[in-house]
Amino acid sequence: MPMKGRFPIRRTLEYLQKGEIVFKSSVKIMTVNYNTHGELSEGARKFVFFSVPQIQYKNQWVQIMMFKNMTPSPFLRFYLGDGDQVLMDVEGKNYKEITQNVRKILGKSDEVLHAEALARMESSNPANFGPKKYYLRECMSEVEGQKRGKKNGETSE
Repeated sequence: MPMKGRFPIRRTLEYLQKGEIVFKSSVKIMTVNYNTHGELSEGARKFVFFSVPQIQYKNQWVQIMMFKNMTPSPFLRFYLGDGDQVLMDVEGKNYKEITQNVRKILGKSDEVLHAEALARMESSNPANFGPKKYYLRECMSEVEGQKRGKKNGETSE
């Protein structure tokens, strides 16, 4: 991808992976209501510019909608899976405060993220092999994508 456009670093994989916010599984939709002018919406504009791409990358199951110039004061609204809504006022806050507040209220805790990372590492470890019922690989000599075939000289009888 060429480095063209406004602040192209936002589209690099390294930048997207550094996102702090991983939502709980109950969050389904996030809406951002802000104005494109005025000091009170400055934090919300920067939040959309810097943090929303990272949130989209880390939370691909969450639908994100932006509403520009439709509200007198900026706010975020989250729709949860059980039908509840969480409304967050972001008027006059900078984007780092908004990010920390969203992470604290609706994000997964560091302990949960660490436990999930460990579980992913354990399941993908190539030393784990055994019956297909319990492990991804049956034999330690299996190569990813390799089909089990007949050895030289074997006939099918």
